[in-house]
Amino acid sequence: MSVPPEQMDIIRQWVVKAENDHKAFQNLLKMGDDCPFDVVCFLAQQCAEKYLKARLVYLSIDFPKIHDISEIIKLFPPGFGIPLSPTDQTKLTKYAWMGRYPGNWEPMNHQDAEKAAELAGKVRTAIRSSFPKEVLK
Repeated sequence: MSVPPEQMDIIRQWVVKAENDHKAFQNLLKMGDDCPFDVVCFLAQQCAEKYLKARLVYLSIDFPKIHDISEIIKLFPPGFGIPLSPTDQTKLTKYAWMGRYPGNWEPMNHQDAEKAAELAGKVRTAIRSSFPKEVLK
């Protein structure tokens, strides 16, 4: 697939932002019980969302300014194989706002943070494996 240089630059920008989120939540998880688990969940959601949007840019598919992982995945052509179940998609989407804002919901715990990190890692691996090396620099 031939992608214009300007488009490759935009893809790289999305990847850099996604990788920053990935590094941040990985480092926060090292804090153990003192970890802000809600922040890990939020950053994991952001990492997954940014990788998905990077792939949409690569495919020349426009997307709205949304954070709903399920809605973003619906924009992909059939058969792309995003490794998230509908339940996982919903869970990650909730972290886009539950990790940022106060509310009357259960606080996120270590298990939630580990699961969010795992889901983001699945998306990260799938998307990175689909990109040419020059996008990943």
